[in-house]
Amino acid sequence: MSTEEQKEEAIRYFKQAYELQMKGQLEEAEAMYKKSIETYATAEAYTFLGWTYSFMARYDDAIEQCHMAIEIDPDFGNPYNDIGAYLIDKGMLDEAVSYLEKAIKASRYDSYCFPHFNLGRIWERKGKWFKAIEEYQLSLKENSKYTLAAEALNKLQAKMDGQGTAPLDIS
Repeated sequence: MSTEEQKEEAIRYFKQAYELQMKGQLEEAEAMYKKSIETYATAEAYTFLGWTYSFMARYDDAIEQCHMAIEIDPDFGNPYNDIGAYLIDKGMLDEAVSYLEKAIKASRYDSYCFPHFNLGRIWERKGKWFKAIEEYQLSLKENSKYTLAAEALNKLQAKMDGQGTAPLDIS
């Protein structure tokens, strides 16, 4: 089989895996992503396999797959953001920051709103509300229809207004 034929077959497996994942058939999606990777490994397939693992709360496995994606394509932003999000879910906020910053700097990425939103989540949890607001606003600047960022921004601003003054944020 030629390289082009391998790529085409891998894309077919990837698409099937994604459909299974969206239907909640995670074990089947996992198997199909692995078939895609065995046929022709791509950063996308590793990243989406990691995303499937995150749906299973297998964050360490998800992070491992994202590192495989980064090895294949260090310019692909998705795995950096995903690692950051998984580290947030694991409560490892400080460790997540550098990955999210790398996602923002990645040259091949379509959704810069996500790492800005995730940085906002970190700063909000750390009580750095002004930094959180700035990140939520940057997220909305990247995608004005990103409702999670809009809701987080509104909620945080309401929390600040409810206190009468903003909390001390020296960073």
